[in-house]
Amino acid sequence: MRATSLRLVAHGHTAALRRARFGGSDDGLDEGGLRAALAQAQAGPDRGGRPGVDGACVSSPTAAAIQTAETLGLLPSIETALADCDHGDWTGRSIEEIAVEQPQALHEWLSSADSAPHGGESVAALRDRVGRWLDGQRGTGRRVTAIAHPLVIRVAVVHALDLPLATYRQVDVEPLAIVRLTSQGTRWHLRLTTPRAG
Repeated sequence: MRATSLRLVAHGHTAALRRARFGGSDDGLDEGGLRAALAQAQAGPDRGGRPGVDGACVSSPTAAAIQTAETLGLLPSIETALADCDHGDWTGRSIEEIAVEQPQALHEWLSSADSAPHGGESVAALRDRVGRWLDGQRGTGRRVTAIAHPLVIRVAVVHALDLPLATYRQVDVEPLAIVRLTSQGTRWHLRLTTPRAG
């Protein structure tokens, strides 16, 4: 059976991401995020740059993810399962604001992945949505590059490695990071590679 190869790419920086605001992926990349994505595209896939153009490319429906894919020279189709978490009433607001105005609600959200005090989607629901998409990719033999928000990639890694959901808080995914997963059909494996020199 041919291995499935999945490259998860975090979209570049947005103003909301830099300011620790909930949501904000629809704002598109900020100037620094665009420069970084262009630099990664120019570096090429063998030197840790763009993820390559072979295989399919899918993207979250958000502007930041689509813009990242296009800047990396990829032509994505939209995959709604990879959409950013719906933060409900907190969308566009900073963690600091919520800590002042709704400290108990923020504590609840930070303490339980099943909670959604903002009226949107819980992290557990996000993991279930992204996990169903991941499970559908396993065993297909396809090569897929997927561009999404760092939080989406964090929960994807937790699901792929069958880790307790609470560990998603211990998975750091920086903008433009590339996470590689492979599968022969039964389970996912995290693949860490070394960029080629020169």
